[in-house]
Amino acid sequence: MFGFSLLAASSEVAPVVALMALVLGAVVLVSLLLIRFKQSLLVGYFICGVILANTGVYQWLGDGADEAVSGLSELGIVLLMFTLGIEFSIRELLHLRRVVIGGGGLQMLLSAMVAMVVCWLFGVSGSTLLVVGFALALSSTAVSIKSFQDLGQPDTPGARMALGIAIFQDLAVIVFMVVLPSIIGDGAGGAMAITASMCKGLVFLLLCWLLSRLGIPHLLHAVASSRSRELFTVTVVALCAAIAWLANWFGLSLALGAFATGLVVSESIYSHRVLSDILPFKDLFLTVFFVSIGLMIDLSVVQESWWIILSGVAGIILVKGLIVLVIGRWMGLRLRQALLAGAALSSSGEFSLVLMNRAADLGGLAPALEQILLACTAVSMALVPGLMRGMIPLSAKLEARGWGKPKSIKHELSDDSETDALEDHVVICGYGPVGQKLHDAMERASIPVVVLEMNADTVRDLHQRGVRVMFADATKEDTMSLAKVNVARAIAYTFPEPRLACDGIRAARELNPAIVTYARAKFSAEVKLLKREGVHHIFHDEVTSGEAMVQAVLGCYSVDI
Repeated sequence: MFGFSLLAASSEVAPVVALMALVLGAVVLVSLLLIRFKQSLLVGYFICGVILANTGVYQWLGDGADEAVSGLSELGIVLLMFTLGIEFSIRELLHLRRVVIGGGGLQMLLSAMVAMVVCWLFGVSGSTLLVVGFALALSSTAVSIKSFQDLGQPDTPGARMALGIAIFQDLAVIVFMVVLPSIIGDGAGGAMAITASMCKGLVFLLLCWLLSRLGIPHLLHAVASSRSRELFTVTVVALCAAIAWLANWFGLSLALGAFATGLVVSESIYSHRVLSDILPFKDLFLTVFFVSIGLMIDLSVVQESWWIILSGVAGIILVKGLIVLVIGRWMGLRLRQALLAGAALSSSGEFSLVLMNRAADLGGLAPALEQILLACTAVSMALVPGLMRGMIPLSAKLEARGWGKPKSIKHELSDDSETDALEDHVVICGYGPVGQKLHDAMERASIPVVVLEMNADTVRDLHQRGVRVMFADATKEDTMSLAKVNVARAIAYTFPEPRLACDGIRAARELNPAIVTYARAKFSAEVKLLKREGVHHIFHDEVTSGEAMVQAVLGCYSVDI
């Protein structure tokens, strides 16, 4: 009865809309259950997808159900790749270059070789062997970095090493995705085909680079100058869709195009604004992504090959975790940090899924093998948060027994290694006359500052002067996180908008309850509002102006008060 009613209701709307309602509703129910038992939500997202795909529930949506599932899977991957591209940092790449090249290169080489040997023993051969080995050597950037953040350790040496290796993987997969059509499936060829694919990929990347230097900054500046938040968001989404389509036109995947869009945007001065707008939805993207993985899994195939999948998951986690652990110790990490990095990178990743989907589309990956690899990747990714939490008590016990003595850590992984380290600073919100005077005074006193400003021309000028400035909304918690409010000394709202200041101060206190706060008010009622919010220092414009005028007028009579 319920099925017929759902089918009747879904006939009036697009299947993808009904599928999203079904998926997100199931995610909420399962997540509440997992939170009660303190389990990883990623596992719940994956389970939701598997249940919906294999119980026939989504078939109640009508004839367009299969297309809706395929579309949701593609959407989840594209959105996640876009956010990963935005968070990709060229500055981090240069700073962690030794970790990226040395650690990342060694991890990829060893992991791929072990995976290829094992797959060869199971009968995989030819170009498929190369694709599978490369895919299994990749790790999940999104899950590992999010897990470090959930543990409150986003800037630890282990997190930085994991980031460096993940950067190398991201760079390597771009090259591999470009040549993939020429080495697998119906379009496979020799050296000429690979060379042609490389040239095609280089042309695409060159176009992206030209857009990042000549076209997109001017477009974003024009849109930002309009002060329309909606138009800015629409423009960013349009850019993502356009460059993803361009990648598809070049014969590359939509996911690679979305990642390239993120890279292009990340190099503009508006990257912080995009990040602050996108980050609230990143968890939604991750949810859709994990559910979409579950939707692609056929339990009948999994049931037939369950022992291979369990062995594969155990092998992936143990081999990759051990490789990263050894590399971490070689780079001088303490045992705890090396274990955390090993657990973070022990799974396969989102790019593994992108590669396997692309290889299957090209006709170079058998459906049964794709299902086995898909299940291994999904389960290993879902286990990462729990593994990382388990490494903390394990490392404490091992270190208590004298294992893992500290070594000489490489400088770029040390706690004070950030080239642009920022702490005990002042966050200045607004760069009008008051904000400018405050910034000038901080510069004279050599006090570090981060400026948050929504005037595009001002942001561009400050950026050219080398000032730490972000084109971002000073009332949002994600902006506060990007400005490192958690380690700031004070935050000052230099514009007389008390309600906005109250919103921003609440967001800042979520990250740093002890931060010193400053704000302005025009009228007495606004002063009361700021006092109720607990602002430490309030500057009442009417009172300040009155005192200044009294001093000036009495000065005419040589009277000093």
